[in-house]
Amino acid sequence: MLAQLAAIIWTITQPIPAVIPDVLAVRGLLTAFQVVAIFAVLVLLWRTILFGRYRALPGASDDELPTVTVIVPAYNEGPQVLTTIQSIMFSDYPHAKLSVIAIDDGSLDDTWTWIQRGAAAFPDHVIALRCPMNRGKREALYEGFNRATGDVIVTVDSDSELHDDALRNLVTPLVREPRVGAVAGNVRVLNRSQGAIPTMVDVVFTSSFEFIRVTQSEVGAVMCCPGALSAYRRELVDVFKDEWVTQTFLGAPASIGEDRAMTNAVLRLDREVRFQANAIVVTKVPTDTAQLARTFLRWARSDVRETLSLTQLLISRLRASDLGTWINVVSSALAMLLAPLALISVVGLAVVDPGTLIWIAAALVLTSVFPAVLYAHLREPRHAWWAFGYAAYNLLCLSWIQPYALLTPAHSQWLTRSLPVARQRT
Repeated sequence: MLAQLAAIIWTITQPIPAVIPDVLAVRGLLTAFQVVAIFAVLVLLWRTILFGRYRALPGASDDELPTVTVIVPAYNEGPQVLTTIQSIMFSDYPHAKLSVIAIDDGSLDDTWTWIQRGAAAFPDHVIALRCPMNRGKREALYEGFNRATGDVIVTVDSDSELHDDALRNLVTPLVREPRVGAVAGNVRVLNRSQGAIPTMVDVVFTSSFEFIRVTQSEVGAVMCCPGALSAYRRELVDVFKDEWVTQTFLGAPASIGEDRAMTNAVLRLDREVRFQANAIVVTKVPTDTAQLARTFLRWARSDVRETLSLTQLLISRLRASDLGTWINVVSSALAMLLAPLALISVVGLAVVDPGTLIWIAAALVLTSVFPAVLYAHLREPRHAWWAFGYAAYNLLCLSWIQPYALLTPAHSQWLTRSLPVARQRT
């Protein structure tokens, strides 16, 4: 993300001397942009080296595997929640060591009916809980944490489906490496066939999630264990869950970004957080721009809050072993701050001199090359070209999100779980 934003700013600022008077402030700004761009390139090279040496751990044997409680919070999910439960129970994990807690968080539709069907299909393994009213995903997870009995707690979103070996691979680092306190799964898109937006998002997930989390894992500090699939040692969850569920930010309840907050809680307990690329989960993503923008806005707001929290942690315990984490945090913070500058630069130059549009187009192409090559290498070459389409789509439709998130980080509305009237329970 930082490298892409730096490339945009570097490219589009090339014509600035020709369209803006040569004043000291402009020269200073250009120099600052160039320094950031050089830093971004160095970080990208460093991350590429880390990516090249990463190897996911192969799945542990049945005897090694710990007992696991999988928690599935659901709100207005309908029949998909049953498919999610089935994907968990049909996975390659010993049933004697597996339990599921499915929680209906006050849904307005028939989600509770589908959860009950899941519990009836697997009566010895699935517990169905129902909240009388919608209190939010964090509260629903908290209910599950309080009832979990497994040595490891796994969180799975109700719109996600696990690959057969996902659970086994996910918990393996917790078995093999005592210092590891949490593990992030590998999120991919379930509904790619539903249009251009899900296909583009799948390409973005590969570069923004898989590549970045691999490099963060190599320094032992993945910054976000995704709600779609993550594992935590229950002993650690028991330590931080009460403080986590009542978290506030700028005086308001922090009801979004519960996954990033949990990840920071594990890091705060001085445990490592790893990523397992072979623990694959596919999840539904929005198919229209409005819903996608709301999702990204929610993530961006929680990123602001939790990046500040992680920075405070690193400052409080200054040590050489956190250098890799510092690089990732600084990169993340710079990406947040550069986003509004990139947007202002693009709009400003296009207005002042429409001829600079060719530089903007060049910047979009430049920033798309790496995601396209990465997707072609890791996934499917035939869909890699969508990276170029996403660059233009992001500029036109989504580039306002990060600047707006910086201005409204304390807003904690979920934004994406409203239910059409036709699906409401009567």
